[in-house]
Amino acid sequence: MWMVLNMNKSFLFALPLLLIILIGSSDSGKMTNHDLSIQSLDDFNLSLPEGFKIELFASGLGTPRQMTETDDGYIIVGTIKEGDIYALKDTDGNGQADYSKKILSSLEQPSGIAFNNGSVFFSEISKISKIIDIDSKLNNQEQSFEAEVVNVIDNLPADTWHGRKWLKFGADGGLYFNIGAPCNVCLNDDDRYATILKFIDGKYSVYARGVRNSVGFDFHPQTNKLFFTDNGRDWLGDDSPSCELNVANHAEQFFGFPYHHGKDVQDPEFGNINHGYEINKPIFELGPHVAPTGADFYSGNMFPDSYKNNLFVTLHGSWNRSQKSGYKVVRIIFDTDDQPQMQDFLVGFLKGEEVLGRPSSPFEMSDGSLLISDDKLGNIYRISYEG
Repeated sequence: MWMVLNMNKSFLFALPLLLIILIGSSDSGKMTNHDLSIQSLDDFNLSLPEGFKIELFASGLGTPRQMTETDDGYIIVGTIKEGDIYALKDTDGNGQADYSKKILSSLEQPSGIAFNNGSVFFSEISKISKIIDIDSKLNNQEQSFEAEVVNVIDNLPADTWHGRKWLKFGADGGLYFNIGAPCNVCLNDDDRYATILKFIDGKYSVYARGVRNSVGFDFHPQTNKLFFTDNGRDWLGDDSPSCELNVANHAEQFFGFPYHHGKDVQDPEFGNINHGYEINKPIFELGPHVAPTGADFYSGNMFPDSYKNNLFVTLHGSWNRSQKSGYKVVRIIFDTDDQPQMQDFLVGFLKGEEVLGRPSSPFEMSDGSLLISDDKLGNIYRISYEG
């Protein structure tokens, strides 16, 4: 059974009263009234499984991607095109952000965001930085954060093609992040490309190789194994190859790129090269050109027990397929043998061939609800379960 949220034109004009007012002045920290961007759509149907509720947590953010939450409940999110980082907060506990502050601006595609030991970490194309003791600074209403930025890594490749990062801390204290291939398909002498790297004790090392462009990974809540998505190469047709879900059982495993794609596609240019690697094939194929851009394991208690340890994946959607695919949020379910199954969770961003929104990243809040960013409409949605 599915619940459908039908945002027809008449309903849309009631949204500011029913959901949330849009973010206003980025410096004042106060919310002001604006028209929601989705009011211009005649129809916007978002469907969820029965018992789930979706509402607008925040809007007017431009192009939000990865999110994180601080100890004091601030949601930190970066916007890739505008180059801004915002702090949002639901101060009255009604499930809707009523505090907003732009804490940084003029950054180069700050897509990756993570929180660890009181500091918020954020990525740009060629570097990763942090702000220490972010909660204290926000609670004390500091007006400027530029002087608080501390360099973490500043010598990463500067290529913007597949240069956006995803950040995640492991149980070992390491900061894991991706460096995509600077191309559709190619070889490069710099062995940092097409990898997931681990940074710890002031240096980084390769954790996974042969990964074309992983913008979304997380550690399994029970096994601590790293599960990661990978975006498949382009220009081999509408239905090949598939985007991937992989699992790294240990460091230094190789996952195929550029020689092999999906479970069974040999690259026409590089596939015959004797590369010497043992290829670890994906454990699940997400579909061709669906463009996974975020992944988050669910470990909370709000959703039904059957959702525990499910992996939520945002499928950002195809850009060059003759019939569009993706544009939804799915959940990956693992049975006792860890054989994945995929089910639609949030759909309705695609109406025929018309793109209404693009889900870009999932994030589980401390209360067990799930945030989904949408970098086409500039929204963040909050999904809760009411039974």
